[in-house]
Amino acid sequence: MSALATALAEVSETADRLSRLSARAHENPYTLVDWPSAVEPDRDWFSSPEFVSLHGTPVWDGLDEVARRRVAFHEAAGFYSLNIHGEKALIQGLAARLYRSDLAGAAGYLHHFLDEENKHSVYFGGFCTRYARVYRSRQVSFGTDQARDVDDLLFFAKTLIFEEIVDHYNRVQARDGRLHPLARFINDSHHREEARHLVFGRRLVTALWQAAGFDPATAAGIRADLGRFLTATWREYYHPDVYADAGLADPWDLAEAAWHAPAQLAHRRHVSADCLRFLAAADVLTEEPADAF
Repeated sequence: MSALATALAEVSETADRLSRLSARAHENPYTLVDWPSAVEPDRDWFSSPEFVSLHGTPVWDGLDEVARRRVAFHEAAGFYSLNIHGEKALIQGLAARLYRSDLAGAAGYLHHFLDEENKHSVYFGGFCTRYARVYRSRQVSFGTDQARDVDDLLFFAKTLIFEEIVDHYNRVQARDGRLHPLARFINDSHHREEARHLVFGRRLVTALWQAAGFDPATAAGIRADLGRFLTATWREYYHPDVYADAGLADPWDLAEAAWHAPAQLAHRRHVSADCLRFLAAADVLTEEPADAF
């Protein structure tokens, strides 16, 4: 039996409970949203200003309110695009494991997981294709060509890291009364379903790490890979195409300057804190990835 099969068996009660909650909360994403015919980026906030990747930088301080809202609008589309690419990699990874012979007992919850990730893409893609565009990703695939137990651990741990960061943004922005109602709805809908995924992900990653019993060299390689992934995930939030579409000059230089800005270093550390504490408590990580902060 693979380590993943052992871990899934250990968290089966949690998976069953989450499956019941998913079935009870099911919504149709194709009929639930009354998409506006147009939006006004210069008038409404679509991202919380404190979550804009230029916040706390000299460039942000030099923008007027209209320009700040315009940047926030394109950042919202950039954030939703990041989610589209992340959901696509997650869907592919889940589908590849769905009917693996050693995982047959977990198919029920994995189906719910897949269904909800697809719904998220409907909302994110609906916004981007109607009002902006889907921005390209510079992130690499979640997959690896390593041993199955290593590949499984990396897939679910990377999924958890990605979703922990995203959910922090969703949770705060869903409650931000300054945001356009559509932005609040998209963030709230994603958060409510991601909350179940995070419960499952934390339980599964803990059980999977313990079941695998990796030797020290393999464990060190996994930790290095996860550290690189965290840094690469955060890098996606500083997107030159977003800055260019918002009308800002020298977007590539701007992305690099924003990445190194003290306010942004503090922001990344704050948003990542809960996830890193969990991974440290589970012994998956033993030190803070230096390149991300």
